[in-house]
Amino acid sequence: MRPRWQRVAGCVALGAVLLGGGLYAWLAGVRAAAPPVPALAYSTEVQDHEGRLLRPFALADGRWRLAPDLAHVDRRYIDMLIAYEDRRFYQHGGVDPLALIRAVGQLITHGRIVSGGSTLTMQVARLMQPREGTGFGTKLASKLTEMRRAIELEARLSKLEILALYLALAPYGGNIEGVRAASLAWFGKEPRRLSLAEAALLVALPQAPEARRPDRHPVQADLAREAVLARLGEAGLFGAAEAEFARRARIPTQRTDMPMLAVHAADAARRERPTARVHQLAIDAASQLRLERLAGERVRDLGPHTSLALVMVDNASGEVLARVSGADPLDPGRAGAVDLTRALRSPGSTLKPFIYGLAFEDGVAHPETLIEDRPSRFGAYHPRNFDRDYQGTVSVRQALQFSLNVPAVALLQAVGPQRLASRLGGAGFALHLPPGEVPGLAVGLGGVGISLESLAGLYAGVANGGRAHALATRLDVGAGQGRDETNGSRRLLSPVAAWYLADALSGTPAPLNERTGRIAFKTGTSFGYRDAWAVGFDGRRTIAVWVGRPDGQPVPGMIGRDAAAPILFEAFARLVTKPAPFAPAPHAALVARNNDLPPPLRHFGRRVGEAGLADGPRITFPPDGARLEQQGDDPLVLKVNGGTGRLTVLVDGVPNSKPAEGATLFWQPAGVGFVRLTVMDAVGRADSVVLRISGPETHQGFPAGQLSGR
Repeated sequence: MRPRWQRVAGCVALGAVLLGGGLYAWLAGVRAAAPPVPALAYSTEVQDHEGRLLRPFALADGRWRLAPDLAHVDRRYIDMLIAYEDRRFYQHGGVDPLALIRAVGQLITHGRIVSGGSTLTMQVARLMQPREGTGFGTKLASKLTEMRRAIELEARLSKLEILALYLALAPYGGNIEGVRAASLAWFGKEPRRLSLAEAALLVALPQAPEARRPDRHPVQADLAREAVLARLGEAGLFGAAEAEFARRARIPTQRTDMPMLAVHAADAARRERPTARVHQLAIDAASQLRLERLAGERVRDLGPHTSLALVMVDNASGEVLARVSGADPLDPGRAGAVDLTRALRSPGSTLKPFIYGLAFEDGVAHPETLIEDRPSRFGAYHPRNFDRDYQGTVSVRQALQFSLNVPAVALLQAVGPQRLASRLGGAGFALHLPPGEVPGLAVGLGGVGISLESLAGLYAGVANGGRAHALATRLDVGAGQGRDETNGSRRLLSPVAAWYLADALSGTPAPLNERTGRIAFKTGTSFGYRDAWAVGFDGRRTIAVWVGRPDGQPVPGMIGRDAAAPILFEAFARLVTKPAPFAPAPHAALVARNNDLPPPLRHFGRRVGEAGLADGPRITFPPDGARLEQQGDDPLVLKVNGGTGRLTVLVDGVPNSKPAEGATLFWQPAGVGFVRLTVMDAVGRADSVVLRISGPETHQGFPAGQLSGR
């Protein structure tokens, strides 16, 4: 005969079974009337273009709760969690009667709780509405409430949705909730790939999150992890050797900061859409991290209160792949809170390439055209080179590569400062002048305001064959924004002019210990040593660098070539082992030596009075901006006054093959649309007009046309 205590225990167990069965039957009746599941608040996330976390924002109460994605949570961790917490999770309906009976029986036989009877669903119900009070009656009432809510949850949600709620709500110590926040806080990574030791710790912590906090109670955390490894090892989830290796793994003794990449871009995105929970930017997290580390290292070499900024843009789409403003957003000494990538500053010489580009486009110069670098006056304006020296006769290519001021101003006078400003603004990157002022010749040497990101966008347009995209900073607003590589761009330069520019800039002498030709780049220094710039591109990306004081104070001796260019080259070196190749020369590009150029393109800038020259050519008809209608096959008239020698007409920058003499020329357009006509005389002086041709049954596109003199 069994001892009395065993008979009593058996009766109690039988009673528990009957009670549990009846209770379960009663709770099952609530499924039909289950209320909707309340929505949870999650931390706002800013993600990169592939969905990788750049920066999360804590909830209003300071908690970190990141929405879980089961597809990106380590599968073995999930298996361990279910095996340890709720082996019949996929079989029960929210309450597991067998687990309740086992828990009661263990309480009777051992005199203490050995394993709890709560399912994962019941734990979710408790986490969504925590218990109040600690008395036995309160605990019992709370347990019944949890059971009821668990069944209601099962009626409304799938097993995967319930599991996702647990992974979002489980406590891991302090203000950390959910497995993603826990993995980032304790291991510094997303829970996609967890070691056995990491997974076991994440399984163990929610049972006593404060008592087992690794940063405060590492011994208790280690014991709890050991308990998980022991039980699941006995269940056969992993081998003894792997378990032993996991036991030897170090317990993390301090929290890791949440990711804080692209701080200024993340803040801007949140301000733009304050109610959105997820913001997806065009930024590439890997590139952003490398450039932030570069900025953090280089800023230490700068003087006090001096900072730097970098922007990287995809040439083909205009996506902003990286944006770094300063080295530390929390550093008040360097104005870390200010987004220096969008601050308006003087660009120094970095606008010069666009002057040359317009000159190439108009046909008034070619990279091999000779130009004079001598002391010159342009009205009251007397530009001088940075080194106060002059090079004499140089090629246009050399004038650009060595950033000579006089040739740049001479070309700007030929193409027009207002036209330069209008072309850049029409491409989507406006220049900023004081109210009431109009662009003058000083624009070419930095007498204007522009931001670092706008400069990056302009140079990306050059690298993109002369088509500039509006900068795409985010991918979650508008269909396809930032991914359009063919449409949505604006004309910055003609393809030929853009190729001439890229080819010339690729030969700019590189900084010390760097190799010329790896990238095309240009440097600049603003008046008074306030801003140092370097902007460069390869066949795929453009990077712009700014160095200076955020408060605009001078930094004596700071120039773009010494302060910004080395950072630019190192940025490319950290991102790619070999820069992407440039596009090949367009079909219409004229690749020739100076002696092989058409005579008007061999030398630019001879002034009136030299060698008895008369005034340059002037187009008297049609006027600039005129609209002409073509009637059948009749040629259009072009009337010219002045000029020396034979005249060459260029159509959209392409020299005509039949130079002619005379005041009246005829040409035959090929279709409707806009066209720029340029007339150049034998010594390189020119005049241009932009016309709009209309007419029936014609098509876009203008060849050089056929000219004859009369």
